[in-house]
Amino acid sequence: MTRARNRRDHGNPGCIRRLGSMPTAVLLPFVALLASPARADAPWGQWRGPARDGFVAATAAPWPDALAADRLETRWRVDLGPSYSGPVVAGDIVIVTETRDKKTEHVRALDRATGRERWQATWEGSMKVPFFAATNGSWIRSTPCVDGDRVYVAGMRDVLVCLDVATGREIWRVDFMKALESPLPAFGFVSSPLVIGDHVFVQAGAGFVKLEKLTGRVVWRVLDDGGGMMGSAFSSPYPTVLGGVPQILVQAREELAGVDAVRGTVLWKTPVEAFRGMNIVTPTVHEGRVFTTSYGGGSWLFAVDPARPEKPVEQVWRNKLQGYMSSPVVIGGHAYVHLRNQRFACLDLATGKESWITKPFGRYWSLVARGDRILALDETGDLRLIRATPEKFDLVGEAKVATEESWAHLAVVGDELYVRDLEGLTALRWK
Repeated sequence: MTRARNRRDHGNPGCIRRLGSMPTAVLLPFVALLASPARADAPWGQWRGPARDGFVAATAAPWPDALAADRLETRWRVDLGPSYSGPVVAGDIVIVTETRDKKTEHVRALDRATGRERWQATWEGSMKVPFFAATNGSWIRSTPCVDGDRVYVAGMRDVLVCLDVATGREIWRVDFMKALESPLPAFGFVSSPLVIGDHVFVQAGAGFVKLEKLTGRVVWRVLDDGGGMMGSAFSSPYPTVLGGVPQILVQAREELAGVDAVRGTVLWKTPVEAFRGMNIVTPTVHEGRVFTTSYGGGSWLFAVDPARPEKPVEQVWRNKLQGYMSSPVVIGGHAYVHLRNQRFACLDLATGKESWITKPFGRYWSLVARGDRILALDETGDLRLIRATPEKFDLVGEAKVATEESWAHLAVVGDELYVRDLEGLTALRWK
């Protein structure tokens, strides 16, 4: 598929449809995905968990009232090469990635009970990222996505590989530079894959791409950003329903958009200011409005009117507080955001005003929430348990869970925690 044959951005309002008029085959995968947090046994099979919003099920195993080192049991640890990819869970295995010797990328399936390796897949994947990003390492970044008996893994050199979950056998591979004649992304393939129904969606190939999940065939590409240094996304797609219209939120380097998952129609889009295009967080939705935050831009709440696609996206409010790499969680009408200045903040989504801001901590937090509790894994290896309340920063407890830098997203399944630092994976359990 060449660039000449690719579908470009669309603005056809005729493709906006109400939820009730959506074909069942299109609607049900969205409903299932959005409802998945209600499943107590929902696995941690993709970026930020069952619904890609950082939440575990409210009916899942309860978290302790306090957190300290003696409340956590180390079940096993496996040494690995460096990676920014978060671990994902598929049945009785944990899937992790690593880069070795700056030459090859590896996917490893580890026994969930023992850490013993079940299988391993590998391919060449060497590249060097530019500027300040290089100081943190040029290794695999995207978190895999498990869907039934398959797992989809993004390699740094803009490749997407589909593997058999049971054996690690490669089923198909797409090299977007060849398939779409797009340039090598300067910072590598960063965005994490999303599966809905019979398709997998990725921010790759200098745009947003839909592929058949069984074959890897490219169905369409939209939001072409040119790739290279100032293109190619840092964020990851997020499925939602706004005003009764199912869509996928796609945050590119300079704009935020809603895309029809069937046709690839760009339903709406709006600029999002960021220094050098550092729009990194995954956007989220609260009461039908979209919240996002960026390095060098600030924090925003946007309102979209699907019934009037010609109407410009409304900026409900803007706050000067700048997020960076940590995707926020929303609890009780407030967004809990780790900021560029290393502080943690609570924003009232109704007004856009900050309820409180803390002292500085580390440079990155991955956030997982259950009810009114937040687990925050600092890149320093410190794990914090926080009670989410707009009244004050309520630190319940903390424990050291890694001695190396921990940039990968924390995974929580039942009473199990998986911490990926730059030198390995540690499996923990609440005592």
